[in-house]
Amino acid sequence: MTDLLIVTNEMQRILRSGKLRPDSECCNFPTPVTDAAPIITVSNLIKQFGRFAALRGVTAEFDAGKFHVILGDNGAGKTTLLRALAGLAHPTRGTISILGKNPQDACREVGYMAHPSLLYDEMSGLENLRYFARLYDIAGDGRCEQVIRSVRLDPELARPVGQYSQGMRQRMSLARAILHDPTILLLDEPFSNVDVHSAREMVVLLKGMRYAGKTIFVVTHQASLLEGVADEFVWMRDGQIVDRTSTLTPDRAGTQ
Repeated sequence: MTDLLIVTNEMQRILRSGKLRPDSECCNFPTPVTDAAPIITVSNLIKQFGRFAALRGVTAEFDAGKFHVILGDNGAGKTTLLRALAGLAHPTRGTISILGKNPQDACREVGYMAHPSLLYDEMSGLENLRYFARLYDIAGDGRCEQVIRSVRLDPELARPVGQYSQGMRQRMSLARAILHDPTILLLDEPFSNVDVHSAREMVVLLKGMRYAGKTIFVVTHQASLLEGVADEFVWMRDGQIVDRTSTLTPDRAGTQ
C-alpha cells in the first residue's frame, strides 16, 4: 500500500504542476518507437538506505522498443533500479534521463507495475481503473474497458479485486500500468505466485506490447519464461550491472 500512496501522490503532484497535460491521443494504438538514441540513460547511479548501498554506481544506456529482463539474486538491486527509473526511489547520487527528462517529469511516459498489485481490494477491476483514469484526465469508461479486455479479463466482472485469483490480479495490475498508454513499462515480478498457464498468457501479452513499440523492463526470477522473447538479459550483482547478454545462457538459467 505504501507504493500505491507514493504512485498516487506523485501523479497528483505532476498534475498540479501542469507538467502532465491531458492527452487526447492516450487511447490510440501505440506506434513503434524508431528513435535510435537511448530511451533511458543511467549515469553513476547510487542509492543508499542508511549505510547500505542498494545501487553502487550503475551506468547504462537502454534502447527504445526493446524488451529488457533484469536478473540477479535477492538483494542484487533489481527492484531498487526499477523504482529509481519509475521515480519512486530518488538517487543518493547520479542521474537518470528518460526521453531527456528526469523520472518525475517523464512519469506520463512510464507505466509501473510493482510487486504488490497497487490495486484497491474492495473495488472491482473497472472501479480501480476509473480511479486511476481520473488521475490522468482520461474521461469515460472506454479506455478502462479497452485495457481490461486487452489483458483478457471481463470489464463487467463486478467481483472485488480482493476475490481475484493471483493470475487475475497480476493481469489487472498490468492493465493499470498500461492505462495511460505509456512508452515504457517497468514490471516488477509480474509472474510472482502465478500458475504456469497464466504466466505464459502474460508473456504473450508482453510480447505483443513489445511488437507494438513499447520499451519493456521486467524484473523476474523466472527468466526461462522470457527466453526467445526478450531482446536483452541484464545481470545484476551487489548493486551493479555485471553483464548484458542477448541470450539466457544455461549455466545462469540454473541460478535464477
